[in-house]
Amino acid sequence: MVPTDRLVAFAAMSFLLIVVPGPSVLFVIGRALAQGRRAALTTVVGNTLGAYVLVVAVAFGVGAVVERSAVVFMALKLAGAAYLIHLGVRAIRQRHALRAAFGGAEVAHGRLRTLWEGFAVGVTNPKTIVFFAAVLPQFVDRGQGHVITQMLLLGLVFNLIAVACDSVWGLAAAGARSWFARSPGRLAAVGGAGGLTMIGLGVTVAATGRED
Repeated sequence: MVPTDRLVAFAAMSFLLIVVPGPSVLFVIGRALAQGRRAALTTVVGNTLGAYVLVVAVAFGVGAVVERSAVVFMALKLAGAAYLIHLGVRAIRQRHALRAAFGGAEVAHGRLRTLWEGFAVGVTNPKTIVFFAAVLPQFVDRGQGHVITQMLLLGLVFNLIAVACDSVWGLAAAGARSWFARSPGRLAAVGGAGGLTMIGLGVTVAATGRED
């Protein structure tokens, strides 16, 4: 239902957003280092469920408003782009904060609590909220109708990519604690590269229009 070119473009932009360490990724990394792989993967599932709640909210609420109003669309797009750039600048300035995620030590929790905490992080992740509200509607083909279904499908693509990428982060963190601990500079490089990518994504969002 969603044209292939739009689906591929959305998947590529989603990947750029997801692969950058943000609140959800840092939470997964922290759980991986403190509690192991099982807790990390449970957290990923919780994050994904929370993110899809945002997709549903946009599809049935915010997305409909954006669909009908070019002014609202432009306002959300520019606000989202500005916020993504802000996150990128902050990530660069605070790139050494990644070290904290690798140094934390927590008491293991039950699976349901771990799942719920992951869900809470996913549903309140500002980076994801901005992306769904300001970017997702741009990839809907209004000429084909079924706007809500298209949004839900695009959101599913986003979440499938998120599950894969966040799981890789979690598994890598669980298996590479000693390697990162030996060089804080490696963590700073991850944060700096992520910040630059976020700024680039923000610029892309601002420059991307839609056909009315």
